[in-house]
Amino acid sequence: MQDILIVSLIGYLFGNIQAAYLITKYFKKVDIRTFGYGNAGASNVVESFGVQYGLVVALVDILKAVLSIALIKALYSVSLESNSTLLYLNGFGVVLGHVFPFHMNFKGGKGTASLIGVLFGLNLFYGFIGLSIIIIGTYLTDRVALGTIGLTLYWIILTQHLNLGLLPLIISILMFTLSFYLHLPNYKRILNNTEGRLSHVLKKKAK
Repeated sequence: MQDILIVSLIGYLFGNIQAAYLITKYFKKVDIRTFGYGNAGASNVVESFGVQYGLVVALVDILKAVLSIALIKALYSVSLESNSTLLYLNGFGVVLGHVFPFHMNFKGGKGTASLIGVLFGLNLFYGFIGLSIIIIGTYLTDRVALGTIGLTLYWIILTQHLNLGLLPLIISILMFTLSFYLHLPNYKRILNNTEGRLSHVLKKKAK
């Protein structure tokens, strides 16, 4: 139980490194949560300030998850094969810390880039597959929210395929559920045809 609490807390603290908030606060002197759809995430930064800022934010959000899982691997001498539960709990902690940061009144981002980072932390190959899925899904649909569904479903399928046990499977399902819930406003706007397309955002910011 102590190990579970420790790895979860470490993940949560890493997740609290809020790149979208910190970078826009420092360089733009604004609170990113007052722009766009009001969340502190890479996609909102892209829409509000352009691709360059968004890519930096996404990279930091990915790296914080990679570093958190690397730390757990080093501290406990574990791998995905030997103890996936501790790594999954740590990864889930990172996502929760990103979504519900204590120093921002628990109002952060949606955790997509952090989830990609968790996959990379677990295994580079699985991470590249996950990244490819969201890129291809976003390209084909022109909406990041729909690409994210593919990413979170892949997480569940991968966990089941690797037969990592019940708790990792539950965690992957919880990740999917949390992501789906956070993106509900996006899905509603897609159904109403009011959700902005990524290609339009990129063209607008390029002008």
